[in-house]
Amino acid sequence: MPEERLQKILAAVGVASRRAAEALIAEGRVTLNGRVARLGDHADPDTASIEVDGIPVGVGAALVHLALHKPAGVTSTTADRHAVATVLDYLPTALVPDGARLYPVGRLDQDSEGLLLLTNDGPWAERVLHPRFGVEREYAVAVRVPLTDEQVRVLLGGVALEEGLARLAAPLRGATSVETRKLVGLLDPQPDPSFTWYRAVLAQGWKRQLRRMFAVVGAPVARLVRVRIGIVRIDGLPSGRARNLKAPEIRGLGAGQIRPRVDPKAPDAAGSARPAKAHPAGPGRSGPRRPAGTGAPRPLGSGPGRPVTGRPGAPKKGVVGRSRKDYPPAR
Repeated sequence: MPEERLQKILAAVGVASRRAAEALIAEGRVTLNGRVARLGDHADPDTASIEVDGIPVGVGAALVHLALHKPAGVTSTTADRHAVATVLDYLPTALVPDGARLYPVGRLDQDSEGLLLLTNDGPWAERVLHPRFGVEREYAVAVRVPLTDEQVRVLLGGVALEEGLARLAAPLRGATSVETRKLVGLLDPQPDPSFTWYRAVLAQGWKRQLRRMFAVVGAPVARLVRVRIGIVRIDGLPSGRARNLKAPEIRGLGAGQIRPRVDPKAPDAAGSARPAKAHPAGPGRSGPRRPAGTGAPRPLGSGPGRPVTGRPGAPKKGVVGRSRKDYPPAR
């Protein structure tokens, strides 16, 4: 096989981006065939012996694409001498082929939890991470007090942070009772039932972006869970568990700008939401149902799953087939 630049080989097996791989080489952390590598070195990926920090790089290893439900309190790095555990400690050996060196695709704050991808496929990770490919990330955001109209208005308009104007990629909406019940069943420890949950989508990838945005409007985040990356969802994956990505998921994420499949039974995205509480599963917890036989979508402001409009003073529309007592007054 023709020789390639060493930093390109390291990027291809998921060690780091090309620029970061160049930094590793410059710092003397990479060895090539038993000697310290230098910038400009070339190697044959099929025959070269490459190590990073004394650990062999599995150049010939099979490509691996995993989804992990990272618990809160776990660092998303592969090595941290100050951390009790890293994400690699949660990967079953059966999911990691011999010689494969896996790295997280992006980061998830230590205090946050939820979906994290790991791979040794450098080009694929680049397509998932780089903003030009438009891969969205959706989060379940829990707060102790429901947002006011003014707080929602500011969040929808964008929040000024050090990096620039932080924006949501889709209208903020309240989580439905079904979404919340399914998510709570996956979390450990269980969240406070009094939490109010919202769903927020990001295309930007700034550090602790949602926590900082909510803090600016005076609504500290009590729990933050990443529930979706592109078309890959956390559904059915309990905290601390991992699984292989399915072939359509790998292809979909690698293609970029792929929207997730919308459940036709779910509320559409026109109108405002009344967010769901983190009630445990049980009878009577799914909220008021749509009148039988109407087939009509819920109108503006009539139930969870709708984007929060945040328009103070906007007239409230009536609800066909229901009385006002079915809905508490907006706060």
